[in-house]
Amino acid sequence: QVQLVESGGGSVQAGDSLRLSCAASGRAFRTYVMGWFRQAPGKEREFVGAISWNDYTNYSNSVNGRFTISRDNSKTTVYLQMNSLRPEDTAVYYCAASHTFSPSLDGYDYWGQGTQVTVSS
Repeated sequence: QVQLVESGGGSVQAGDSLRLSCAASGRAFRTYVMGWFRQAPGKEREFVGAISWNDYTNYSNSVNGRFTISRDNSKTTVYLQMNSLRPEDTAVYYCAASHTFSPSLDGYDYWGQGTQVTVSS
């Protein structure tokens, strides 16, 4: 019912910024919580942050306040603004949709294909 497509990834240097986008389609999308996750080489997929249907946000401590999630007025696109990027931020970044607010992978019903972010020192 929901299709998610990430974009905006790329290769940058430490200290640079990137903004990722997640375009969504589906009749019930506006009622979903949208989460961002990332998976670095050799590591488990981890929660980055999420935004609720009423625009409440929450973040993992791992991003140290450097990342911001937002949603456009139509709520068809969500964004992940990443500032002061570090090499350890290198990962494939995924957006996902859930009916509940949760940092758990199990709570999300739909996933995007992922977009690669590479940060060089």
